[in-house]
Amino acid sequence: MIDRRTLLRNSGAAIAALGAGMAFPSLRAFAATAALPFDNGERPLVKYPQKRPMIGLTSRPPQLETPFSVFNKGPITPNDAFFVRYHLAQVPLDIDPDKFTVEIKGKVDTPVKLSLAEIKKMPAIDIVAVNQCSGNSRGFFNPRVAGGQLGNGAMGNARWKGVSLKSILDRAGVQSGARQVTFNGMDGPVTDKTPDFIKALDIDHARDGEVMLAYAMNGADLPLLNGFPLRLVVPGYYGTYWVKHLNEITVIDNVFDGFWMKTAYRIPDNDCNCVEPGTAPKATVPINRFKVRSFITSVADGAKLKARARITLKGFAFDGGKGIKDVAVSTDGGKTWAQARLGKDLGKYSFREWRMPVRLAAGAHELKVRATSNGGEAQPTEPLWNGAGYLRNVIETVRVTAA
Repeated sequence: MIDRRTLLRNSGAAIAALGAGMAFPSLRAFAATAALPFDNGERPLVKYPQKRPMIGLTSRPPQLETPFSVFNKGPITPNDAFFVRYHLAQVPLDIDPDKFTVEIKGKVDTPVKLSLAEIKKMPAIDIVAVNQCSGNSRGFFNPRVAGGQLGNGAMGNARWKGVSLKSILDRAGVQSGARQVTFNGMDGPVTDKTPDFIKALDIDHARDGEVMLAYAMNGADLPLLNGFPLRLVVPGYYGTYWVKHLNEITVIDNVFDGFWMKTAYRIPDNDCNCVEPGTAPKATVPINRFKVRSFITSVADGAKLKARARITLKGFAFDGGKGIKDVAVSTDGGKTWAQARLGKDLGKYSFREWRMPVRLAAGAHELKVRATSNGGEAQPTEPLWNGAGYLRNVIETVRVTAA
C-alpha cells in the first residue's frame, strides 16, 4: 500500500512501486486549477504516478487531460503528459510483466497464450500515430451534451512499438468464416451490472498489418495508465478501440453485439455524421476514423501581442490516415487565407506540424487554421452536432489583440 504522501512524492515511480491497494489521489486534494475555455470549465491539476500535473476530470476511474500548452513543444506527446481515459474503475495496479499473458482464442486453429517475453521476440514494427478520445473537445458543443466535458487535450501523438495483430492472428491460424475480432483488457467493472469493456474490429481491418499490440511508447515501456504492459493500437481510429492492458483476443464468426459496440460509441449514419440539435439520428454506426483537424498551439486565446512584430504562428494537423495535404491560416477571421509551411512528415497517422510568419496590425484579430487531407476532406466552417458529443473538427479560432 502506498499512502497519498508517498504517492505524490514518488509520482514518477516505476511500475514495480505501484501496489495493488494503492488509492488514486482525490481531485479535491489539489489547489492548482486550469480553466478550460467554456462554461464551468475550471478543473483541478492533479498528479499521478508517471505523470506530470494533468487536468483532472474524474478520479474513479481516472480521466486526465493533457494541458494544451504541451502540444506546442513538438509533434510527439511525452509519455508523462499523455492523456488518460478509463471506463471501468477497477484499474489493474499489480501487473507482473513476467507473469502476464495475452490469450488468443475463438475461431482459430490453435488457441494460444503468449507471454510478454514471447511477444517481444517476434518481429517488431513501429508507427507514429495519434490516439484521440472520441469525446475530445466535447465541452465546446452547443447545445451542450452529456458526457465528460473535455477541452482539446484528450489526444496525443506517440511512436508505438510492438507486433502486428496480423502476425499474432496468423500464429493462431484464423479459421474460415471469421467476421470480427474482439479485445478485452485487465481493467474491470466494480459491479456485475456494468458491462465489461470489450471492443471489436472487422477481421480484414484486424489483419491489415497496421493494427498492432504495443508494448513500448516513445522508446519506453507503456506507462501504467496508458495500458502497461500491452495495449491495442488502431491507427486512425478513435481511442475507444485502443484497449489497454490487453490480455484477451477472440476471433468470432458473427458481429459482436456487446454494449460498447452495439449501444455506446455510435454516430449518425449519414454523410456528416451529424443531426440537428434536439433530434435523433434515423440510424447509427460505430464510431470509426478521425475527422481532419488542425490547431494553433503557439498563441493562446486572449493573448496580447506586439503590433507589427514578426510572429511565427505554429501548430499541427492530423486526420484518419490519408495524411495532411495542406494547412491554411487566416488572420482576419476567415476573409483571406495563406498557406502555411508543413513540417516533417512522421507518417500518415501522425500530427503534422505547420508554421507561418505573420505581422499583425494594431487591433483585434481572429486567427483561424484550416487543414485539408490528402483525401480531400477539409474542416467545416461551422461546428457539426450530434448527441454524443463526438467528431468535433470545426475550423478553430484564436482571438488575440495586437498593440
